[in-house]
Amino acid sequence: MEVRTIVKKGREKEVWFAIRVTYNRELKVKADLDARGITNFVPMQYRREERHGVMVKRLVPSVHNLIFIHLTPSKMKEYKMTTDLPIRYIMSRKTDGTSKPITVPTREMENFIKVAGTYEEKLIYLNPEPGDFAKGERVRIIGGMFAGAEGIFVRFKGDRRVVINVEGIVAVATTFIHPSMIEKITDPDENTLDNAL
Repeated sequence: MEVRTIVKKGREKEVWFAIRVTYNRELKVKADLDARGITNFVPMQYRREERHGVMVKRLVPSVHNLIFIHLTPSKMKEYKMTTDLPIRYIMSRKTDGTSKPITVPTREMENFIKVAGTYEEKLIYLNPEPGDFAKGERVRIIGGMFAGAEGIFVRFKGDRRVVINVEGIVAVATTFIHPSMIEKITDPDENTLDNAL
């Protein structure tokens, strides 16, 4: 499989790769990437669980077997060849039968991290289907812990929430968002996502 290289002004551009990790070893892969100084993101959140009769709050991966890695295509290829950890690209299928590694546009990833990076235990992670949030309004959150994030304002599980969708991979729904904390995005061109591949 060949990874297409993006060249911008004579140099490769770093992109966010969506990577599948087997056997719930996403934290081992994260530790390896951190040790190598490679930017990465594992969606995590606090969960309460009982341990020996005591309720404890632990920070755990929200979506198992998923990590996002920010590298140039050639550096990503090099990392895959030099690590012993079980990682593989999440692939997108084209209508002509070919496939390519999924990359996440920078702006989409930034919005996802603004919400998922809070580790809020009441976030809801979803496995969205295409068109799931077509009826919602595109909004920007203007206050609170999710300020600056852009997504789709929907009623979900009885509350008004903003859903940030990483197309084809995962979506995250915020906790309740009061309508006074959002502004409608009216100019779609102003918020065009810069798809990397």
